[in-house]
Amino acid sequence: MATASEKLAQSLSVLKGIQDSGKIALRAGDMSRTHRERLLKHGFIRKVMKGWYISARPDEAPGESTSWHISFWGFCADYLNTRFKRSWCLSPEQSLSLHTGNWTVPRQLVLRSPRGSNKPTGFLHDTSVLDLRLKLPAEDEITEISGEEFKGLRIMTLPAALIACAPSLFAVRPLELRLALSMMNDASDILPGLLVDGRSTVAGRLAGAFRNIGRDGVADAIIDTMRSAGHAVHESDPFEEKTVSFGTREVSPHVNRVRMMWAGFREDVIEHFPKASRPAVDTETYLRQIDDIYAVDAYNSLSIEGYRVDVELINRVREGKWDPDGADKENRNALAARGYWQAFQAARLTIIDVLEGKNPGEAVSDDFGKWYRELFGPSVAAGIIGAAELAGYRRVPVYIRGSMHVPPPHESVRELMPAFFDLLRNEKSPEARVVLGHFVFVYIHPFVDGNGRMARFLMNVMLAAGGYPWLVVPVEKRCPYMEALESASVGRNIVPFTEFLAELIGDKT
Repeated sequence: MATASEKLAQSLSVLKGIQDSGKIALRAGDMSRTHRERLLKHGFIRKVMKGWYISARPDEAPGESTSWHISFWGFCADYLNTRFKRSWCLSPEQSLSLHTGNWTVPRQLVLRSPRGSNKPTGFLHDTSVLDLRLKLPAEDEITEISGEEFKGLRIMTLPAALIACAPSLFAVRPLELRLALSMMNDASDILPGLLVDGRSTVAGRLAGAFRNIGRDGVADAIIDTMRSAGHAVHESDPFEEKTVSFGTREVSPHVNRVRMMWAGFREDVIEHFPKASRPAVDTETYLRQIDDIYAVDAYNSLSIEGYRVDVELINRVREGKWDPDGADKENRNALAARGYWQAFQAARLTIIDVLEGKNPGEAVSDDFGKWYRELFGPSVAAGIIGAAELAGYRRVPVYIRGSMHVPPPHESVRELMPAFFDLLRNEKSPEARVVLGHFVFVYIHPFVDGNGRMARFLMNVMLAAGGYPWLVVPVEKRCPYMEALESASVGRNIVPFTEFLAELIGDKT
């Protein structure tokens, strides 16, 4: 008779076969009831709704949302294609989000289908899908997202979505709409949809929107062409305020998104973050102060990331009393502590540079690669991770545990990071460098691991440059810390994160 382990292995083999076929949404009929119940019991699949499941990790804590957020878009594509065949597409509003690189999991995914029920269907973690019974756009106005993880996800083309979206969206989600508009350098793509049905009101609104972002040529072409076709067009700006102009050169929507977030957030940061109140101290005194706080900082920063460390271990590493070839070789916590010590020393050198007058953005741009190599050097030396992990930015998608924010695709990181450092280098406000430097770095999530520790090192270099003390984020405040970052990345509200850091600064002064 097969043992329990052998039976579980059989069920896992069945699950692997389903996964290898490209399915993310698992139907009850894809496996026998015995396999399904066994996999559910051991945490390898999770029930989304009656008859539908996703793969999961058995080490996920009860109520954790990571596996669902990772699976969300692929599950929806599989589920909707099963239910509606090809007779559906996402709403124009959701289509615009995806075109502009916003893969944040929505609370409610809205779609159109002639077979829609006009009722929401509940999913995991308070998410749902609402299928509206509406006529579909023409077939050439629907496209599918490329990429294995999103295969089969049907959205409206960018011109069709801009024409069909609600006018209120320009005021409610101006960043996304400006990004979408900036992706169109010529009026020829959007004019056919305006001319066919004589949509003069929409034409006037889009012309005003293009002019708002500095695309006067596109705006003029829309107005002139519509009037040449006999339509009366009155231009109107749907945005509530002006913004920075976009050039005509094509730029990644991910880069434009980061630039616009920075520009949109900085005034709130400056308003809610305290000015440096301490008199500037000499370099030697500042370094002595951060050396004194090192053990507390290392304990909290590593604990936030889930490492089990104590001050005794940290001091043993600092004093060179760890044993990389013996007891500590397989100790993940000791390797992390040693890496943190080495990275701290590298960041300390960067702080010397900024205290002596070097541009803080330039200093971090020059040195942060060294921080990262030091952070994971001990783990590479011990053979725990491969040396290739030190080569540079991530080459795979990443997901943040417990967050609805999906970091930009790995293909965009190599253009995002130079743009990020340009923003940091050119920023005049010390407050903005501190808050936005930390936030935008973790928003991009350039590495597979270590992003939180790197962001806090970066933040502290910016604090030093601005005349602030070194800041420790206490592990007991991990939840409000992560919630504040979530408010910025998902809710587009930087104030909670600014106030969180400001409160910690107030505790230090």
